[in-house]
Amino acid sequence: MHHTAPIDPASHDALAAQGLRLGIVDPGDREAFTAWLRADHRGFHLAEAGEKIMSASLEGLAYRRTTGVWDGTARDAASPVATVDSWITDLTVPGAHVDAWAISAVTVAPTHRRRGIARALLEAELRTAASLGVPLATLTVSESTIYGRFGFGTASFATELTIDTRRARWTGPTPQGRLHFVSPAEFRAEAEVLHDRIRTSGPGQVDSWPLRWDRLAGLITDDEARAKSLRAVRYDDADGELRGLALYRVSGGEPDFAAHTLTVEHLSSETPDAYAALWRYLLEVDLVSTVKAYDRSVDEPLLWQVADMRAVAQNPYDHLWTRILDVPASLAARRYAAPLDTVIEVSDALGFAEGGYAVRVEGGAAVVERTTAAARLRMSVNELSAVYLGGVSLSTLVDAGRAEELVPGAAEDFDAAFRTARAPWLSFWF
Repeated sequence: MHHTAPIDPASHDALAAQGLRLGIVDPGDREAFTAWLRADHRGFHLAEAGEKIMSASLEGLAYRRTTGVWDGTARDAASPVATVDSWITDLTVPGAHVDAWAISAVTVAPTHRRRGIARALLEAELRTAASLGVPLATLTVSESTIYGRFGFGTASFATELTIDTRRARWTGPTPQGRLHFVSPAEFRAEAEVLHDRIRTSGPGQVDSWPLRWDRLAGLITDDEARAKSLRAVRYDDADGELRGLALYRVSGGEPDFAAHTLTVEHLSSETPDAYAALWRYLLEVDLVSTVKAYDRSVDEPLLWQVADMRAVAQNPYDHLWTRILDVPASLAARRYAAPLDTVIEVSDALGFAEGGYAVRVEGGAAVVERTTAAARLRMSVNELSAVYLGGVSLSTLVDAGRAEELVPGAAEDFDAAFRTARAPWLSFWF
């Protein structure tokens, strides 16, 4: 349905007034899609993609709604000066899942900055999603200062781990299953299935796409050196069932051959036993002094499974941003940890979520209705979007001056309902 949605007329007209054209790329048009993809790569300072990547992307990204902006007066008028793509993804929320409008590949050429192009693109995406009845939008960002103006809020965080293996002696449980080396191709065959099994176990994850797994495993790549360096292991439980996978590479070793760096490219586990087995393996690989892992949860059990917690250095960052478009539908889609009876007042500069809402939670389910009753809490859509997955405390936002508690105790009641047992986590970028 997102493929057939028309171009947003308001953004189309705003750009046309500057002599620019907003349009959708036909994924069947190889020449046009190749030009769009090169513009996207240029925007993120990526190397020029080779034929293998281009051909795979033509097929692997065809499910997305691919949009561009063209300047007919540019020397290369066939190449877009701005890009974005989007699709409807399945987002795991507390106790459930919901359709979300995923937005990616947002670029504007440096030759066309400060002309309102990014605003036109983002507002068009939000209006299109709302017109299709999608209750919220989501994205991961390269620049964290841009998206707040469009109503997005940071709903989950991730962290980079740098582990000194000489201090991080394993003190966690002894797994009962078995590890096996597998080829990157075998890893690829199992990783997508395993991700689909486990991504609903906690809020923040989204469904992935086949091309991502192909590129992660080095099966479709222009970086042959990286592909050749990849190693993969799987963990089978005591009954021989696959419960976890890890993909990694080892580099360095100069001048000290006993001081290599192991970089974890992917680690997924369905059980605590698999988690422990894979991390213990990675920390105990010979001739490695440092293990690095990216996009990990800010709530990793690993810190409690090594002798020296300080051996695990963390660098947290904002990761998954959400933007609520339909307040009743978004809040009703998730489950809650405690009863709640409150009224929230939401401001929204773009109008989608503006208004007062009565929120009543019983038995873990919410009923949300518009109301003119006096509010107990006041916030912008940014703050409501940030607390949506349960990883951000409204009380913290009140203390930060980002939300208002109009009735004493209202924020604490709100947090009790919205909290989750684990921090929300997205394990990759999109």
